[in-house]
Amino acid sequence: MKQKIGSTLQQQFFKKLPALWPALKGSLAQVRKPCTRPNCRACARGQKHPAYLLAFTDKGRRRAMYVPNAMAPVLQRALTNGRRIEQLLYRMGPGLLREYRAQNPALTGPAVRTRRTKTGKSPSKC
Repeated sequence: MKQKIGSTLQQQFFKKLPALWPALKGSLAQVRKPCTRPNCRACARGQKHPAYLLAFTDKGRRRAMYVPNAMAPVLQRALTNGRRIEQLLYRMGPGLLREYRAQNPALTGPAVRTRRTKTGKSPSKC
């Protein structure tokens, strides 16, 4: 019985995944904004107040949301975890291909060659 392609890699991936939660993709930036209080001393001195913005893509458009200061460390960890998950996915591609080739040597070895036509192109399969 043939083993399913990617099952070993899938198991390894899912073992690593719980430790990488929460995860998200985007960026977190600290900005300085004036507040809405009319007689704020910090704003009068030009210091303004620190605030965080989470930038992300939604349906192909760049969006930004204000983030409470207390939530910033959680989001920073989620962004780091998101980058780690992305790296795991990048590393899975070659491993998945190697696993496929190991299970299907007749389909992927050097003996498999495509025929060339006189124009130099591979014949189309209909």
